[in-house]
Amino acid sequence: MDRVVDLDEVAAVLAGRTVGWRSAGLEVGQVTWRDAEASWPQPLETDRARVHDPDSVGAVISGPGEAELSVVLFRGGWADVDFIVGLNDAGSLPASGIASAADFEARMDQWVARVFEVCGDTQ
Repeated sequence: MDRVVDLDEVAAVLAGRTVGWRSAGLEVGQVTWRDAEASWPQPLETDRARVHDPDSVGAVISGPGEAELSVVLFRGGWADVDFIVGLNDAGSLPASGIASAADFEARMDQWVARVFEVCGDTQ
């Protein structure tokens, strides 16, 4: 898989946004990593030091009323973005062509705003 996005930079983006999200009343789970070199099924790790060749990084954010946003970004520049706001508002959001950590940050702000109606630049 091509290395389009630096996943360590993306993890820094997530860490930088966490304080603002928490102050807005959201719960932010631990960042998880997947190692491309690990044997199948590849386990998710929360300790970056245990991952030699990261191919994805992810996080889950929870909010009021059991709303949840799950984002897993792959180094190839696409993400699995799933959300649930309520029984009639759940699904996946488009997430391809992500070119950098800055691009991911802008999209993450949009996804958080969409699901939680929280401004993503809250810090």
